[in-house]
Amino acid sequence: MALYAYRVARPDGSILEGQIEGDEEQFVRAKLEGQGLLVFRLQRRGAAGSRPLPGVSAFRGLPLGEFLVFNQELLALIKAGLPVLRVWDLLIERARHQGFQQALRMVRQDIRGGSSASEALAKHPSYFSELYVATIKAGEQSGNLVDVLQRFITYLKLMIGLRQKVAKALAYPGFLVLVGVAVVGFLLSYVMPTFVSVYAETAKSLPAATQLLIDLVSTVKVYVVPGFALCIALLLAGRAYYATVNGHLVIDRFLLRAPVLGAIFIKHHTIQLARTLGTILAGGTPLVEALHITKSAISNRFIAAGVADAVDEIREGTTLAAALDRPKVFPKLAMEMLSVGEETGSLEAMLHDIAEFYEGDLDLRLTQLTTWIEPVLLLIMGVVVGGIVVIMYLPVFQMAGNV
Repeated sequence: MALYAYRVARPDGSILEGQIEGDEEQFVRAKLEGQGLLVFRLQRRGAAGSRPLPGVSAFRGLPLGEFLVFNQELLALIKAGLPVLRVWDLLIERARHQGFQQALRMVRQDIRGGSSASEALAKHPSYFSELYVATIKAGEQSGNLVDVLQRFITYLKLMIGLRQKVAKALAYPGFLVLVGVAVVGFLLSYVMPTFVSVYAETAKSLPAATQLLIDLVSTVKVYVVPGFALCIALLLAGRAYYATVNGHLVIDRFLLRAPVLGAIFIKHHTIQLARTLGTILAGGTPLVEALHITKSAISNRFIAAGVADAVDEIREGTTLAAALDRPKVFPKLAMEMLSVGEETGSLEAMLHDIAEFYEGDLDLRLTQLTTWIEPVLLLIMGVVVGGIVVIMYLPVFQMAGNV
């Protein structure tokens, strides 16, 4: 008999993980569901991992933009009142990603065999996250799949917009740095040797600054290959360390405490938490289960670990705001708003308000950051390039002065 690892939810909303023996996956799944358990994950031991890791996109098998289009098409077809199998036939025809298309075929086959859409989708976690499966399941149970899908599409658009804001804020400064490095490299590797060959023909000693720059460039040329190899080795070592559980946790924690950028990361993850948790709760999912799903959708592993600890505290009777405030990561104002939402019974609405508030604040901070960083980078580039040019021409100025 094969050994299967499972992750299930009890009727009270608590999550249980363990292992069970069985001949076939469908029989094991039926056995667990026969005990009144909701199966989130069932995987034969030794197979490739199927649970998304914190820090990886919940939809890592498909770009978010394509996943958004897929859901918009699914919503339109359901609204049109087409038969279920016909809906999936059309979605399969329109899918361009080969792996995703194959997953849709398997989903259609499972639905045709009697499985619900959420059960069929749960078998393909590389394309359909726990968050998405829980959303579809909530729509099936409530009989209001259209509204649930519309809410999820809105959530996806907001998350895509948030990513685009961060990427746009970092794109131009990154371009300036790249151009600056290229210009300096061109001056030192191509223009500088020409000046050196000209000055070598003169018997006069060079100015101290010019000689220092020439010596520095000569030294760099000697060690450029070993230095480049060392940088590559450090990069690979850092990447390997980040791939470990402890390394990922340490680096993610450091990013939250980094000067200037740390505050931006915290606001980003606050929005991510509020949006995701609010979307799941709006679908009727219990709080404990919703937090478990939210944890897997948070990209920062240190914050995800804090959310996991919060689940245990909530089971013991602690409020959500107090449990999430324990690691002292999220903004104090967000936790106070969350506490008010719990006390007034408007948690979902308050999570929406928190996300809206910090999206506006993050947008303002990113605008301020790019407004300041662009002229600073231009000034640094101008000083460095201008300094190199002036130093190279110092012997010419010296000879002109002597004449």
